[in-house]
Amino acid sequence: MDAQECGAAAAPEPPARGCVAAWGDMVQRNLRSLPHSCSTLGRKIAALYDSFTSKSLKEHIFPPLMEMLIYFNFFKAPCLVDLKKPESKIPHTVNFYIRAEPGVMLGVWHVVPSCRGEDAKGKDRCWYEAALRDGNPIIVYLHGSAQHRAASHRLRLAKVLSDGGFHVLCVDYRGFGDSTGKPTEEGLTVDAICIYEWTKARSGTTPVCLWGHSLGTGVATNAARVLEEKGCPVDAIVLEAPFTNMWTASINYPLLKIYQKLPGFLRILMDALRKDKIVFPNDENVKFLSSPLLILHGEDDGTVPLECGKQLYEIAYNAYRNKERVKMVIFPPGFKHNLLCKNPTLLITVRDFLSKQWA
Repeated sequence: MDAQECGAAAAPEPPARGCVAAWGDMVQRNLRSLPHSCSTLGRKIAALYDSFTSKSLKEHIFPPLMEMLIYFNFFKAPCLVDLKKPESKIPHTVNFYIRAEPGVMLGVWHVVPSCRGEDAKGKDRCWYEAALRDGNPIIVYLHGSAQHRAASHRLRLAKVLSDGGFHVLCVDYRGFGDSTGKPTEEGLTVDAICIYEWTKARSGTTPVCLWGHSLGTGVATNAARVLEEKGCPVDAIVLEAPFTNMWTASINYPLLKIYQKLPGFLRILMDALRKDKIVFPNDENVKFLSSPLLILHGEDDGTVPLECGKQLYEIAYNAYRNKERVKMVIFPPGFKHNLLCKNPTLLITVRDFLSKQWA
């Protein structure tokens, strides 16, 4: 009796002769390619080894170390903050993200003026975006190194400006907070231009000011110079605690001062900055600007000495054709590097300057 007639499973048929032959050919090709693959891998390993051994140990260590110290973006404090829910830290605020370039998404908090706080309750991002056209001036805030947009001193400034009738857009650069990407000088400049142009496209005739603090002053002047060269000068610039360039900022950095007497340290520092292409040349950038420029500095700033702000003001004042567009205000001791916002005259100073320039 036939096996199939009894209900038993039929034995599998042998694979077709053509399939076996094709499989055999594929195996042979892979075997033949093994020596070539090994040779390619060997060349790559040798190239990496040559690249590593051709540099001294300090060349491997100092550039990434300087990058870490300047941006300090790995320090993501405060830690227990949900950046997607800003109203737990500051009222009438919405969180959103914009794409600066492929692979880079920037986290942004938009704080509306306090006078519109009641209107903002329960509103979505679209309402906040439309509110940029309400005629209240807009600040794009570019923060300093370390932490993120929820840092306490940044929230304090945003509240002061909001109470003073400003929209405030607080952006975390790439690699900071929950923004993706890795920080570089060029990348941070792209981020600042992106958020400024995004805001201008939605603000109608409402003016937009770039406000940079500390490291952010270098980002602000870099972005302003690029926009100036494109024929789109920034509506206004505020530089809080600015340095002249990253070289002078680095040698005055408290953490690095203790090493300056070590033989060859300054040369190593300069080489590391050059390798990382970290310049942030405020002193050169201001020579090419025409936007209203307000410089704010505290007498007791121990991170960026007041002298740096004074030097930058002198350079800008001498370079500007319209001298009335450049102003510096020095704040008395008590506010150090991060807390000029605690001075009750800060808001008045900023509003008076911008109102005069935008009249």
